[in-house]
Amino acid sequence: MAAFVVLIHQMMMMIGVCCFILLFAMPIMVSSSSSSTVLQGPGVKYISQLLEIQDREKAPPSVQISAAKAALNRLIPSHSSSFDLKIISKDSCAGESCFKLNNHPAVSIGGSPEILISGTSGVELLSGLHWYLKYWCGAHISWGKTGGTQLSSVPKPGSLPRIKGAGITMKRPTPWSYYQNAVSSSYTFAWWDWGRWEKEIDWMALQGINLPLAFTGQEAIWQKVFQNFNISARELSDFFGGPAFLAWSRMGNLHGWGGPLPQSWLDQQLILQKKILARMYEFGMTPVLPAFSGNVPAALERVYPSAKITRLGNWFTVRSDPRWCCTYLLDATDPLFIEIGRAFIRQQLEEYGRTSHIYNCDTFDENTPPTDDPEYISSLAAAIFRGMESGDDIAVWLMQGWMFTDDPFWKPPQMKALLHSVPVGKLVVLDLYAEVKPVWATSQQFYGVPYIWCMLHNFAGNIEMYGVVDSVGSGPIDARLSANSTMVGVGMSMEGIEQNPIVYELMSEMAFRQDKVDLKAWIHLYVQRRYGSLVPSIQDAWNILYQTVYNCTDGLNDKNRDVIVSFPDVDPNSIYTSAQLTISGKPYHSSPRRAIYELKSDSYTHPHLWYSTSEVIRALRLFIATGEQLLESDTYRYDLVDLTRQALAKYANQLFVKVVEAYQLGDQRVVKQLSQKFLGLVEDMDTLLASHDGFLLGPWLESAKLLAQNEEQKKQFEWNARTQITMWFDNTEEEASLLRDYGNKYWSGLLRDYYGPRAAVYFKFLVESLEKGDGFRVSQWRREWIKLTNDWQSSKNVFPTKSTGNAINISRLLYDKYLKDHDS
Repeated sequence: MAAFVVLIHQMMMMIGVCCFILLFAMPIMVSSSSSSTVLQGPGVKYISQLLEIQDREKAPPSVQISAAKAALNRLIPSHSSSFDLKIISKDSCAGESCFKLNNHPAVSIGGSPEILISGTSGVELLSGLHWYLKYWCGAHISWGKTGGTQLSSVPKPGSLPRIKGAGITMKRPTPWSYYQNAVSSSYTFAWWDWGRWEKEIDWMALQGINLPLAFTGQEAIWQKVFQNFNISARELSDFFGGPAFLAWSRMGNLHGWGGPLPQSWLDQQLILQKKILARMYEFGMTPVLPAFSGNVPAALERVYPSAKITRLGNWFTVRSDPRWCCTYLLDATDPLFIEIGRAFIRQQLEEYGRTSHIYNCDTFDENTPPTDDPEYISSLAAAIFRGMESGDDIAVWLMQGWMFTDDPFWKPPQMKALLHSVPVGKLVVLDLYAEVKPVWATSQQFYGVPYIWCMLHNFAGNIEMYGVVDSVGSGPIDARLSANSTMVGVGMSMEGIEQNPIVYELMSEMAFRQDKVDLKAWIHLYVQRRYGSLVPSIQDAWNILYQTVYNCTDGLNDKNRDVIVSFPDVDPNSIYTSAQLTISGKPYHSSPRRAIYELKSDSYTHPHLWYSTSEVIRALRLFIATGEQLLESDTYRYDLVDLTRQALAKYANQLFVKVVEAYQLGDQRVVKQLSQKFLGLVEDMDTLLASHDGFLLGPWLESAKLLAQNEEQKKQFEWNARTQITMWFDNTEEEASLLRDYGNKYWSGLLRDYYGPRAAVYFKFLVESLEKGDGFRVSQWRREWIKLTNDWQSSKNVFPTKSTGNAINISRLLYDKYLKDHDS
């Protein structure tokens, strides 16, 4: 086998990366490109009328082709004339959405273009382009922060690989490929300008996404709607959250926090939304607009005193502060609900000029109905839909199904009451967390209602190497081929993006995959594409990563609680350690790696660990050893920094436990020694993260300030940006917010300037406790930590927006310093 690998490596050097990848890609690619009839369940039939209407209302073929050509030119301008793009009807693909790849007739006479890409929409055209670049040219496309594109393997114009035979046809097995989460708009998109949005919409189209949320700018629409209901601009200022917290004010979780929104913000965002929608429509996408969920300003009670308005309960505030707690919900059975719902839909239609007829509304997401009576739930949901339908008579309701995963309230009678409250085909549910907790499998396919199989994957935009790739590569196929399947699409419903590009590339491909993916073979090709060359030791490293970080099967939510980014707010004596068990005289038997993580504590959430850390360190050693061969690859440097960060983060968790263990044993010298080692590690990790643009705090803060119109807004927006990633909601001097560290990030600047100093405060109190011989002063620790946090949130220090340092050298140094002895 080793000799074979060496031979293959030599072949690659002789014939070039592109042809080498083609040699191995073709069998896999051809097996997934069958032109046979796609097997579809009743779910697609239920939405067929809507699909026909949307097809008729799509932008003209010339507009879609122009948009796709412009995206091609932005992606790879040197090859813009190498491809010919053509819109075809679904009849060419037996009534399904598809793309076709063929050699262009001009290529036979040595002319240009070389490749003909045909598709049923602009999205299909760009999906076909991406498929060709991947599986014929060995190219790779990911977000800029995660290494961006690898196009060096694409041959020069005039030398593009030919497509054998009569070409290939790739059909969508289900009509829709959904994208985004209700909170992505805050965790990731909060500070985006048009330049960044244009890149993202291009990326969406290349990945085959045709059903994205389009939530930007809705506050300006709400302002106009509510002013027509006699709510003043001043009263509305308390209704909206700040720029970094709009997702939660839209859902009715909070109001006013981080605000008020300047009028310039409202105007800017509406202009931006119009650009976003225009481009989505040009590509032939189906943007999903928001609908009225019942969330209303407090002032509505003054204007309509007889309306059925309920004040909701506390959502994570420390003391139910009415300045931002406990929002107001208009009962959907009140006639005013339909009036407002209709006005909101029509105002959007007036502003945007058109709609795709699909609207998102999540009245029940983190807001449980007041009674579990099925008749009440049914009448409530029916009224919500009437609000949409009264504004658009062919409206379809798209609803996140998170509550069916997360809330025990929703038993079968309540689920059925909600799902059957509207005509079949008028409600589509997002099975939001299907890769881990698929609701379709336990609900008789959502009791006959169409649904979209979604991969949630990421919470709060946390940075963690994690995935359930076996489930992603097979779950959508199992769901679609199950008896009486009502599945109508696949989707990515992550809370934050720009992390784990391998997971998102795989999930994107499932929009066109008819069969389960051979993950080992797929990852082998992915690695070659991502770096533009075949490096056997890197392949070995990725085989390890596939079996470890990307093979989580424990069914737990991967909410990153690493000690560095989510420091424990507990008395150290409440953390179970092997020392504590030894002191208590209890037997202790466990491997060193799992010692802490198998133990439970009422007050300390132990970081999630589902793999062998020593195996991941071995993968890192292989990465570092081949660094010189991939020195020029930005995708490699991103992965190297991320993998080094992952290994050091888990090492830091273990180091923290050793500090606590020494404290419990009363060993002051060891506490001091290990505390300093921990703090030094945080500093070193900050230096590591500074070596790649994808791990910097500066761009998040600077992009917030760039949207400001004056110094006051600049101050407000930066505070919003700093607060979202540290501690929010409110806090008192001695009581921290329950939402502390929920949006944590491994970003250079944040570690050195905030996470490190916070840990130093905790360690200071550990040492003082041992020196004075008294208990750990939890309240004093909290007081200093909260003050540190509030001061940091209001500070103005500037952080770099460009990387510094040599990622390979830094990674090698930190491996030798901290991890070498832990390598199996």
